[in-house]
Amino acid sequence: MAVESRAVRYFVAVAEERSFTRAAKRLGIAGPALSRAIRTLETELGVRLLERSTRVVELTEPGEVLLTHARPALEALDAAARRAVRASAPQRGLVLAVKADSDGGLLDALLAAVAADPDTGPVAVRLCGWREHTRLLRTGEADAALMFEPYDPGGIDADVVAVEPRVAALPADHPLAGAGRVRLADLGIAPADVLDRVEHDIGEHGVHDLAQLLALVGLGQAITVLPQSVAAQYPRRAVSYVPVEDCPPAALVIAWPEHSRSRGVAALVRAAAAVARSHGIGAASDDLSAPGVGSGRHLSR
Repeated sequence: MAVESRAVRYFVAVAEERSFTRAAKRLGIAGPALSRAIRTLETELGVRLLERSTRVVELTEPGEVLLTHARPALEALDAAARRAVRASAPQRGLVLAVKADSDGGLLDALLAAVAADPDTGPVAVRLCGWREHTRLLRTGEADAALMFEPYDPGGIDADVVAVEPRVAALPADHPLAGAGRVRLADLGIAPADVLDRVEHDIGEHGVHDLAQLLALVGLGQAITVLPQSVAAQYPRRAVSYVPVEDCPPAALVIAWPEHSRSRGVAALVRAAAAVARSHGIGAASDDLSAPGVGSGRHLSR
């Protein structure tokens, strides 16, 4: 059964807005035209997707199923279109998504390593925010991403290229600030919370980024745990960084869209692993989260 992507986009807009009026405004079309398109889609599928009332629109069970699968399908379609356009561009290079303070200290060396590689070509850096890397990969706006775990793995392949210790960020006058090392229990942090700790702390304290969170740490209003290389980007007189002896290491990954067969991305993955090894933080075999780590698996060679 074939349905038009436009009708599915209309349905997703209504489902997300829970209103035909708001969805029509978002889509830039007339309300009656939107209603007709949804009715036609329901007729083609032979199911009722929406329960309509004067106040709100609710999804039926078939509607919930369609919404769940339609979002990634439309995202993949948009990504394919973007990649096709980018592939036709003269002197096309790769786009690498990176958060400015979360490259493991490898970005400059990585760019230098791939600059002369004919398989890679030019690499443009796309700076991004928290958890934005994988969205850029799925939408076709980036070819690869360098980021710390955790990340949303949907539609993504990745290799761990580096592992490094984590440190606690403590107020400089904290009783443990002068300690040679601390344990998670000393900080009141559960091991299961470590991966999401910074994002959790940013949300809990109502700040917008790591710099603001560390300002609170310096004021004695927070503590957090960071990868060692990230902490090195934020020296603060009022903040003391102390190794955490029982903290899981931070894993830096290089990721790419799961269906990519790009020789350039494969070369970039190999270069990232080599640069990490040269910095002494390359992923050892017992640090790997999946077979083939460091190899650029599934990519063309």
